[in-house]
Formats: sequence, structure tokens, C-alpha cells
Amino acid sequence: MRKKHRLVGAGLAAFLMAGLGACGSGGGGGGGGGQSVLPHRDAVSGLRAGVRHVARQTTQATRPHRVTTCTPGTRRVKHTTRSGKSKKTWYSTEHYQDCHQSVRGTERYRREVRPERWCVRLDGVNGDRRKNGVWFAVDPDTYHRAVNAKDHAQLRFTPIDSGSATGCR
Repeated sequence: MRKKHRLVGAGLAAFLMAGLGACGSGGGGGGGGGQSVLPHRDAVSGLRAGVRHVARQTTQATRPHRVTTCTPGTRRVKHTTRSGKSKKTWYSTEHYQDCHQSVRGTERYRREVRPERWCVRLDGVNGDRRKNGVWFAVDPDTYHRAVNAKDHAQLRFTPIDSGSATGCR
């Protein structure tokens, strides 16, 4: 019976993961005019119109400093056994630790304000001459390939699928 429950649980987990994966892979809209970013998983091609590297930006911030404090304790535990009509009871001492988090002051850390991005702009995306100046977020290798390519050279790559690709504009 347990094996059947495991199989049902595994099947349900696989179904949920497939459903959640399908929700995250949406294509973006957008047209020409150099204002839109199209994040999707399919390879795109077009003429190199520009490249842009958006540097990572951080700032110093403070947050509460949390400390875990544990205090030892003991408790009395009652044990009972029965054999026929007789009943035997004894007590023992159990040791435990009572742990909780508390705030002790503040700590400084570096907070990321803007993540690092690499962007490539294409004209004539996938052969459509009306789609000019479309920005795509790409990985660093694709970015460096585009930097080394001549202006209006034919490029083909798979953009990064991220909802925050609008930072390329």
C-alpha cells in the first residue's frame, strides 16, 4: 500500500512541476521603434544594431542582526509498562535545548539595486524588416560575440528568458 502512495505522490509532483514550468515560459510582445524587449526561448536572428552592458549596482544597507540563543533545560518524563494486571511506572529526566532567534543590534551588508545585464539590439528580427531596434537580454558569451561583430552583421542567438529584460533599453 505504501508503494502505491509513493507512486501517486511522485506522479503528482511531476505533474505540478510540469505545470509550473509551462507557466514561466511565456513569450513577450513588442514591436518596432526600439522601445520593446522580447524575452523568449526560441533563437532569434537579425542584423546587429547595437550592444549595451548594464553594470551591477549595489548600495550599503542595514538590517537587524539576528542571533540564535539556546538555553538548556530538563523535563521529567513518565514511563509506564503493563504486564497482565501489574503496572510499573518510573520517571526519568530528559535534557533538551530551548532555542529561539532574537535581534541584537544591526548589521551592514551590500544590497543589489540593479543586477548586471548584457544586451544586444537587432534590426530585422527573424527577417521582419518592421521589427527594428529590438533589445534582447543575452548571456555574456553572446554579448562578447556581438561586440566583436561588425555593425549590421547577421547574428543568431537564443535570448535569456527573464521578465526583467526591460533594463536593456
